[in-house]
Amino acid sequence: MSDFSQTLLLTAKLAALTTLLLLLLGVPLAYWLAYARFRGKAVVEALVSLPLVLPPTVIGFYLLLAFSADSGVGHFLVHTLGLELNFTFGGILIGSLVYSLPFMVQPVQAALHNVPRSLREAAYTLGKSRLTTLWRVLLPNIRPALLSASVLTFAHTVGEFGVVLMIGGNIPGQTRVASIAIYDAAESLDYARANHYALVLVGLSFAGLLLLAAFTKRSASRLL
Repeated sequence: MSDFSQTLLLTAKLAALTTLLLLLLGVPLAYWLAYARFRGKAVVEALVSLPLVLPPTVIGFYLLLAFSADSGVGHFLVHTLGLELNFTFGGILIGSLVYSLPFMVQPVQAALHNVPRSLREAAYTLGKSRLTTLWRVLLPNIRPALLSASVLTFAHTVGEFGVVLMIGGNIPGQTRVASIAIYDAAESLDYARANHYALVLVGLSFAGLLLLAAFTKRSASRLL
């Protein structure tokens, strides 16, 4: 397999796993933030949104320190669990989860908040549990938001640079994703190779947005 194909496959793998894991983790978190009332909720929402305003290199730097064997967390991971996360695919996957978290949580939270309260109350009246209500009532009513959050998360992960560079470096076949390969090629004045990677990323992003627009239009037409 060529280095070009290997890099693109690794990029797609990272983005797909990040999107899938954030669907599993982010939807329950969004549900909790949409309906729970507790002290400190604003603090939790601010923490979830923090990656939107922090420079990616800052996130990557602190994760790099956290995963180091010199830190408490890193010492536990390395010496107790035997997990080396710095400069590995697992490390950049965790960094991607942190960096892309708000792109999954915020659209889903907003959509859940806008679902009529009467739908939830009707489900509870019929004896449905909270889990069943979420799965059978709420999620089907926010499918456009779920797709939007998934597309945004995937595209955001494909384009991330600073977090991946800080945690993973530039190891072919392990941590070199397309954004890193573009930087590496441009730094070497190999603009043709950088352009090949860039065109693929532009095409992926454009296709994702077209898919999202088509699905949104179809969903809107069904409501008319």
